[in-house]
Amino acid sequence: MDLKQIAEKLNKEFAADERRLVFWYDAGAEFAADVDGGDLVLENAAIYRLEKDNQFYTKYFLECVDTETSYLIYAPFPKPDIRENHLADMVKYSREFFADKASLICVDLGIAPEFKPIIQNHIKFFASKERCQKFYDLKIDSYRKDIILIGMMSVVCKAKTASFEEVLRAVLIDDAGGENRYLPEFEKFGLLDSFWELCEALYGYHDISPSLKNLAASFFITYTGHYVNDNLPPKWRNRATPKTGSVVAFMDNMMNNARCRAAYDEISRNVAADINAAIFLREMAFDSLAECDSFEIIDEMIVAWVVDNLLSENTGAKLAGMDINAICRRRKTLHFGNMFRDVYSMLIRACQIIEITGYRCPEELSAIIRQYTKNDYKYDTYYREFYTYYDRIESRTDFEALRERVENIYTNVYLDKITLSWSNALSAEESIEAATGQECFYRRHVLPAKERVVVIISDALRYEVAAELMEILSEDEKCRSAHLDIMYGVLPSVTKLGMAALLPHEKIEVDNSFKVSVDGRPCDTLSQREAILRSEVTNSRCLQYDEVMAAKREEIRSMFGNKEVVYVYHNQIDARGDKASTENEVFYACAESVKEIHRMVRRLTEDVSARHFVITADHGFIYKRDKIREYDKINCPELKGIYVGKRYIISREPIEADGVRNYRMSTFLRGSDSLNVAVPSGTSIFKIAGSGQNYVHGGASPQEMLIPVLDVKTSSGHQETRIAAVDFISTTKKITSLVQSLEFYQTEPVTDIVKEAVYKLFFVSDENEKISNEVTFEAKSRDSEAAKRISRLKFTFKNKRYHGDKKYYLVAYLDSSNSFAEPVFKYEMVMDIAFADDFGF
Repeated sequence: MDLKQIAEKLNKEFAADERRLVFWYDAGAEFAADVDGGDLVLENAAIYRLEKDNQFYTKYFLECVDTETSYLIYAPFPKPDIRENHLADMVKYSREFFADKASLICVDLGIAPEFKPIIQNHIKFFASKERCQKFYDLKIDSYRKDIILIGMMSVVCKAKTASFEEVLRAVLIDDAGGENRYLPEFEKFGLLDSFWELCEALYGYHDISPSLKNLAASFFITYTGHYVNDNLPPKWRNRATPKTGSVVAFMDNMMNNARCRAAYDEISRNVAADINAAIFLREMAFDSLAECDSFEIIDEMIVAWVVDNLLSENTGAKLAGMDINAICRRRKTLHFGNMFRDVYSMLIRACQIIEITGYRCPEELSAIIRQYTKNDYKYDTYYREFYTYYDRIESRTDFEALRERVENIYTNVYLDKITLSWSNALSAEESIEAATGQECFYRRHVLPAKERVVVIISDALRYEVAAELMEILSEDEKCRSAHLDIMYGVLPSVTKLGMAALLPHEKIEVDNSFKVSVDGRPCDTLSQREAILRSEVTNSRCLQYDEVMAAKREEIRSMFGNKEVVYVYHNQIDARGDKASTENEVFYACAESVKEIHRMVRRLTEDVSARHFVITADHGFIYKRDKIREYDKINCPELKGIYVGKRYIISREPIEADGVRNYRMSTFLRGSDSLNVAVPSGTSIFKIAGSGQNYVHGGASPQEMLIPVLDVKTSSGHQETRIAAVDFISTTKKITSLVQSLEFYQTEPVTDIVKEAVYKLFFVSDENEKISNEVTFEAKSRDSEAAKRISRLKFTFKNKRYHGDKKYYLVAYLDSSNSFAEPVFKYEMVMDIAFADDFGF
């Protein structure tokens, strides 16, 4: 400050009406000549020259002789130690003036004089008004040497709080992008040595020539060592830091921070390459890697292990006590789980299919139906979901052999057996009554309804897809009940006959050109079907799904107003499957159908107060990814007047050929005369012209003929739902180790009104500093047995001194993007860890 600035500042101090005393200790006597020469002129105060040996007289003069005048007491020497300063009491009730920037900053911020040298040593940092303001904006409560240094680093790194964890995270993230911007700034402001000292003090990183590359490697090795129980390769051990808890907490918090996740992945890949992780990880006990998620390569190794075991059909293989399904589910919850989510989901389904190698199918039709509806349909779901996930994987080369194995087992072990058993059992006509026929649908499921019923007919919605839809509807809070039944479909299992069978009728007829009529009336178009329905129920209507869902609320009310029966036709699966260019999208279409039908049920419940839905299909389908081989195609003789499809032949007389079964159409439809239906006895197709062989229907198999009837009752009134809660149930409230496991409890099972939830749990100090890693608790259990809803979670704590006069808490938050959410619980805990370490300053 120059003399003019000093005069301006002092005159402001003396502008008040009351008397003021201001002490100015000019340690270097830089302004003594100006003061003595009269160059410093004050407007409302006099200047009193203080000498080292006139303190008692000064006290007498200011407190007894002149008690009216305001004075600047100028001392051209440093402020004496309090034991030598006989004016200390006066200084306390007066004011002090400083002419150097370091002192001004200390006064403004309330920094104790003992820390002034730190400010002075880094005065270059405070030369910028913008940096000064950002330092002030950190709003640091109390100052120590380390906090002042961290505050300056935080400003350089654009952090909003004075946190070395934030500083370190910013530095590492910036380094991942290439040339680091922050370390040169640290060096410029004299902070670089302090940065490395803090890395050692807080995280145990020590290096003769420290670098961010080595720091990152040290952190990842330390983190890996924690999860593999220090089972590290010899060349890695000396690079691990001794402060495992602090490193694990830092790494874990970085992983779980959405803003840092991508950078963390990049750092992980860089470190893995630098330390040859792909080589050294293979030297470790493989079981120890089951819970470790430091490197992407670990997931690649576990995936390869799973694939090898599945190819060997060793579905009972275990890793760290977990079977294949368990290890895949566990890995999906770890850091790289999102990256490998589809892969692990695919492997789970592959394992479930390979487990059916000993599959046996009953011989009687009723037994086949019971086993299929209880269990076997799941194999079709596993196969469908296997390809759903497989198709999402960008690089599938490593899984092609597994895909072939899955395809072989599903086709040869399961599908061929069940379709052959079905066609054999179906030949015994007296056994057909084991299930209700599709042609009885209206009389059995619509006619008895005492309220308006909405029938949703989804083309090719086979039983296993309907089972998935039932689960989703059952979890909807608007659903009062959902019951899945079956009926056996007509033969051939095609749209023309299936749609006709679902209408009210006395008889269905088929002519030689395969034209279908209901009670003598055509039934191919929507208007024709509506006319047939209205002949039975005057207040009825037939609609297309797209027409309904595209309508506005008032339009929908007009469509359904005063209607007793409404048929809504939905076509997603068959529309994709029946085209050669899109048949491989049929499983995607199944998932879309489930979503669309669920959406329609909800909308009609809300918009038109529909309460009763019956969801069914015209037929099912068979889908196999591999193309049909030539020896699986059946050559049929060219007979005049025969209508031929890939899975059926309609004729007046039976077709005599190997691998063909003949049935009378009248067995399945009343009034169908004596037409014959010939179908392959297994999964083969007839050799006819035309593309598209993966997706087929029309034949005799449970997948094509067991038609779902899903009866759903809903309520339009609001039903209160809640999320599954978590609670802390460990008997101890004391933490005695840097690594400690605690027990948590999902308080109730998930139901239609109790929804799944995911929680983040961790420990914080009373200053809201996160002192542990972040652990995920998934409240998703549907088990009614309380003991099975208990989970044991492991926490790792920072290596630091925990003080008995401070409070620490275990907190749980719902896993959401809401950063202002309140914790769902907050328990005070006692930190009694026999480990003390300070910052080392």
